[in-house]
Amino acid sequence: MPVQPARPTLAVMTAPAASASAAVKHYGDVHALDGVTVDFERGAFTAIMGPSGSGKSTLMHCVAGLDSLTAGEVAIGGTVLSRLSDRELTELRRERIGFVFQAFNLLPALDAQENITLPARLGGKPSDAEWLDLVIDTVGLRDRLDHRPAELSGGQQQRVAVARALATRPEIVFADEPTGNLDSRSSAELLKFLRRAVDELGQTLVMVTHDPAAAESADRVLHMLDGRIVS
Repeated sequence: MPVQPARPTLAVMTAPAASASAAVKHYGDVHALDGVTVDFERGAFTAIMGPSGSGKSTLMHCVAGLDSLTAGEVAIGGTVLSRLSDRELTELRRERIGFVFQAFNLLPALDAQENITLPARLGGKPSDAEWLDLVIDTVGLRDRLDHRPAELSGGQQQRVAVARALATRPEIVFADEPTGNLDSRSSAELLKFLRRAVDELGQTLVMVTHDPAAAESADRVLHMLDGRIVS
């Protein structure tokens, strides 16, 4: 019987997977975010596009709790991040958020399986074996689990990074230019998997991309310019 995604609590189900309200972020005189308000709905694939410096990556990093706002609020499932202590924020990022970095960020001394299960081990919690098997088979890494990153292609490394983000069954996965370092074939394979993660695994996904072809895989596309959502 296929594994079903974990059911969120009623309180979580009534809130968007993530949201920003009047979000402002300044880096000195640079206004990276200028009053952004947006909801990211559950079970949907959202792409954020815009030119370099438009604020798309800043928005993602702030909503994911990797950076803090100058003003406004961001929330994961109704939990306002600015109200959390550093320890609580670390636990929330580890247990409720998955993040796929453009540069993969795999540990070279660990094999693929060890990289995938690292977040669960750091959290001191055993992996859900049935869920983990489903993720590994969905990304097509079953025959590469004992390979270290240097022994994998770029596309395979990125699939390891995606599997790691999904392995803890997070409420939402953020992907920052996940196809940016991949060739066209690897990009197409990864996007196909991300689409499957939403459609078959019930995942919520937010992806920053500069590639219109990549954005076509999403249910919804947001365009940013000068720190604002313009459409």
